[in-house]
Amino acid sequence: MNFIVSFLASFFLFFQTNLESIRNSYAKANSSTTSTQNFITIAEKETGSDPVILGYKAAAQIMQAKITKQNRKSLVKTGATHLESLIKSNPNNIELRVIRLSIQENLPKIVGYRGSLKEDKNFILNNYAQQNPSLKNYIKRFVMQSKTISDSEKATLK
Repeated sequence: MNFIVSFLASFFLFFQTNLESIRNSYAKANSSTTSTQNFITIAEKETGSDPVILGYKAAAQIMQAKITKQNRKSLVKTGATHLESLIKSNPNNIELRVIRLSIQENLPKIVGYRGSLKEDKNFILNNYAQQNPSLKNYIKRFVMQSKTISDSEKATLK
């Protein structure tokens, strides 16, 4: 019995470490081409079917278009379609909404992938209080630099 509990605890801690690593890398991804490539590399190494990890993998695919010269439109379209599918299957997952909002804020307007900014902003603001402390901290860091969320809305997050 102790072996099973130890195994499950180890598995959970391993998964959390990977999620924290991918979150930290994603938060820095827009700062430079090297950071973008680092995030893409970390995301591509992840396996499994967790919707949040898959959301980061979709974001990595979209961000690949930023640093490549070929198939840019295809990369954005495929990544965006995958992210939309994940959100449709997991509509109450706040982290997927944060990913989509950050992607839509940072893509050029000409790309046309900006239709959920207001919806995601409202979802994040309305559901922030119910999240665990680690996720709250991550969301708050994103919100504080967000272009879509106003200063007065930022002030409501505690």
